[in-house]
Amino acid sequence: MEERIRSLLSRLEQVEFLLGESDVLSDQKQFRSLAQEHAYLSELRDTWNEYESLHKRRLENQELLKMEKDPEFQGVIREDIQSIEQSISDTKSRLEALLVPPDPRDSRNIILELRAGTGGDEAAIFVGDCVRMYKCYADKKGWKYEQLTCTPSEMGGFKEYIMLLSGQNGFRLMQYEAGTHRVQRVPKTEAQGRVHTSAITVAVLLEPDEEEQVVIDESELRIDTYRSSGAGGQHVNTTDSAVRLTHIPTGTVVYCQEERSQHKNKEKAMRLLSAKIVEEKRRKAEQETASLRSSQVGSGDRSERIRTYNFPQNRVTDHRIDLTLYKLDMVMDGDLDEITEGLVKHYYQEKLSNAEKV
Repeated sequence: MEERIRSLLSRLEQVEFLLGESDVLSDQKQFRSLAQEHAYLSELRDTWNEYESLHKRRLENQELLKMEKDPEFQGVIREDIQSIEQSISDTKSRLEALLVPPDPRDSRNIILELRAGTGGDEAAIFVGDCVRMYKCYADKKGWKYEQLTCTPSEMGGFKEYIMLLSGQNGFRLMQYEAGTHRVQRVPKTEAQGRVHTSAITVAVLLEPDEEEQVVIDESELRIDTYRSSGAGGQHVNTTDSAVRLTHIPTGTVVYCQEERSQHKNKEKAMRLLSAKIVEEKRRKAEQETASLRSSQVGSGDRSERIRTYNFPQNRVTDHRIDLTLYKLDMVMDGDLDEITEGLVKHYYQEKLSNAEKV
């Protein structure tokens, strides 16, 4: 690992030099690519420096322990060594995740769709909980999020919630959230205190970039306007501001009712429609060029149960990587790195393994 990291870091100085070159500054595509590489290498350098510093601290404490005669102070040193070793383990995991080569799509904008599945009102409430979880995670990562559309549930939460996420490594870390998320807990509406199992589905779509943009002919659209419905507000049910778009050739339907302006709702709906059409083209291309198994590895199968959130035991389990954490409360507050980085490492290793078999 050390040899590979040092090899990568030798490129950092060169990237910094190139970013100051006038021809690079005038080429926005090259500049963005180099800026993304610089951000990646800088994070790798900072994490590696932290890893080396922790090893140095542990060695110093071990030497100090050999010389210390006071049993009480020996105990303090041992506790510090134990804490440092946990930090070394955590930092090593972050380094291993960073060693997965960057992908040009890593920091692309993504559209996150959450929908209530089995479980009725409880599933809708859990959609709301997961929306909050992803927003907390976005805040920790410094990402921005924008609500595109949602359908509130009468008992709380959402039957459906769609938002745009943007920021460094957004797609890299969020792409494997696609699938079925199962929750086990006692619903607020349960009088007997019994644990219920509900499920929601999550889809992750890349927002098309300039090269992927599809030209949508409005003559191929059916545009319906209607009055917004939801949790109140003076504009709700007073004007036909909500917009539903149906793309006739593909049968794709999207809607938006978040804005007071029909024009703004249509604009958001068009962004969502474009992403769905491009995603469908991408999916068909993958099916034509890859086996069903590698297609599932690459995108995450939406029908597959990928994760279970067990509230009575404060436990979350990701079934794809056999990872179980007994800190569900922290995960729901956005502490997702251990899961998302673990998935990045797992699927990279799986792709390498599949490539070796071919």
